[in-house]
Amino acid sequence: MIHLKDVSLSYGEKELFKNLNWSIAPGSRIGLIGDNGTGKTTLLKLLNGDLEPDSGFIVTDRKNLSFGYLPQDLIDLEDVDLLSFLRRSCGIEALEEAMRRFEWEISQGEGPASLTEALLKGYDEALNRYNSLEGYAFAARAGQILKGLGFKEEDLARNCAEFSGGWKMRIRLALLLLKKPDILLLDEPTNHLDTESMEWLEAYLKDHRGTIIAVSHDRFFLQRLAREIGDLGGEGRGLTIYKGRYLAYLKEKERIKEALKKRRLAQKAEIKRIEGFIERFRYKATKAKQVQSRIGMLEKIDLVPEVESEKTVAIRFPEYPASGKEVLVAADLGKNYGGHLVLRGIDLTVSRGDKIALVGINGAGKSTLLRLISGVEEPSSGFIRLGLRVKTAYFSQESAGNLCYRNTIRLEVQNTPSTFNDQEKRNLLGAFLFSGEDIDKEIAVLSGGEKSRLALLKILLTDANLLILDEPTNHLDLKTKDLFQEALLKYRGTVIVVSHDRYFLDHLINRVIELKEGKIREYRGNYSYFIEKRAEEERAFSGMPLKNGSETDKLTPGDKGQRRENKRSEAEERNRHYRLISGLKRDLAGLEAAIGAREEIKSRNAELLSDPATHKSPLEAKKLTLELKTVEAELPGLYGRWEEMALAIDNLKRETNR
Repeated sequence: MIHLKDVSLSYGEKELFKNLNWSIAPGSRIGLIGDNGTGKTTLLKLLNGDLEPDSGFIVTDRKNLSFGYLPQDLIDLEDVDLLSFLRRSCGIEALEEAMRRFEWEISQGEGPASLTEALLKGYDEALNRYNSLEGYAFAARAGQILKGLGFKEEDLARNCAEFSGGWKMRIRLALLLLKKPDILLLDEPTNHLDTESMEWLEAYLKDHRGTIIAVSHDRFFLQRLAREIGDLGGEGRGLTIYKGRYLAYLKEKERIKEALKKRRLAQKAEIKRIEGFIERFRYKATKAKQVQSRIGMLEKIDLVPEVESEKTVAIRFPEYPASGKEVLVAADLGKNYGGHLVLRGIDLTVSRGDKIALVGINGAGKSTLLRLISGVEEPSSGFIRLGLRVKTAYFSQESAGNLCYRNTIRLEVQNTPSTFNDQEKRNLLGAFLFSGEDIDKEIAVLSGGEKSRLALLKILLTDANLLILDEPTNHLDLKTKDLFQEALLKYRGTVIVVSHDRYFLDHLINRVIELKEGKIREYRGNYSYFIEKRAEEERAFSGMPLKNGSETDKLTPGDKGQRRENKRSEAEERNRHYRLISGLKRDLAGLEAAIGAREEIKSRNAELLSDPATHKSPLEAKKLTLELKTVEAELPGLYGRWEEMALAIDNLKRETNR
């Protein structure tokens, strides 16, 4: 158990934590969330001992707890081969040397019996530690973990200095998993992983025996790993722990927010009623005692706080000219760098309105294909042809290099051609976490994440009808990511995106194109559908039993071909159902909002009309009565439509699952 007791910490005038109390049980799985700047990374550093609180303390019930911390920041590694680095960093090399030294000294048989006993004890301690790290199987275990994180077998002999920053972070993660610490502290562990590696990591962490505390913006990761959600409020507002998984947290937070709204409304009505009584009888001597009593009641009321709005601004793309129906055609497309072949023989047609995700392991060629489509690079073979009136906008992690570093943020945005007015530009800056004096900062002093956000913001100012996006959400918090996703959902142009954020993809795209061994394979549907179909195909072609109990090796080639054709037909039908269900769900959400608004008006007006003070103003009473009758007349029809939509969704789901 780890206990934080009255922990406070400030940076200058900014108070991150004030009298923070938190008890972490052994074996906990905690997802730590909060807006940018609320102190998530700082809290991990406090737990790891890298920072000391201004006041309060952190204690553990058990001595010698081991901590493993994965930071967000890119790190440098030793100039040695990968396997040697892992052996040295885990202490395997030192333990082997110690065991050999003990063995040699014991074999000499020199000195008193007490010395021999001490040597045997030292040897046993080193051996036990070696066994706890599975030293005899270390190379095999390291290879298994590295493979899960996307490394190839030949990478074990590569020098650590040769790897890029993202791969170095994977090495650091592999090291933590090999060490098996009691407490794993992970700061955005999925940032540098492809989706296949993420899925492997989630499965691996499920079997971890220790405690895991992870900061993450990846909702799929949080939903699958965390059994508690810690929501940091920032500015000294503390930490709220929600039991259950991420989706349960969202429902509970919404329930609490709605309950708070109702309490606030009820309290306002009560205050208004008391104030009305005071005003009415303030000057009547016979009521002086009751008036004073109610004044005292008002003074004692503990005001329910206003519920903060989750989203203060919506963002959108500017108006743009419509492209032709055929947006892009690639034929026999190939790309190689020297003797290294990345893409070959790719045929692809993109139609207006498509929202396409490119997926595949790191190095499969996703970013290369985006650069070819955007015209940043030329193909080695084949061609790409853009359609009529197609105007592209391309975002990549290198897009930050296209900013004018001498400009301030404000000037960079002002200098970007756009149909947006000044207020719309200010709204956009606020949505991307640039506000106040920050917008007058020079771009040269911004962090890498801030530059990336600014480059993405500039994309939203352009009137492009084809967006080419390479990891656009890497530096966005959950709120900004939601705003950006909503803007993309309303965007009627065409989108081709590479992202490792599975939730983002799942709720946006309608086509998945998988790159594998230089070729492409297409799936018509969202990301979850792609995962499901890929798993089915892997089972079918590996000879594993299919869902109906038959085995692929019993099928003739003709049967296999027919099965594949049937699966394609089923996929098309399921995707049609998915689109219908998604549309109905959006309509249902809008209908629920409309019902909720009218129910709130009904409740409020009925309460006000029951108050005699309201009828002192006949016009106000008449207005409230008419409004009440209107919503009472509208609600039955809305309830009926809700039932019809809910039934339609259930029927479509049953048909899909047949």
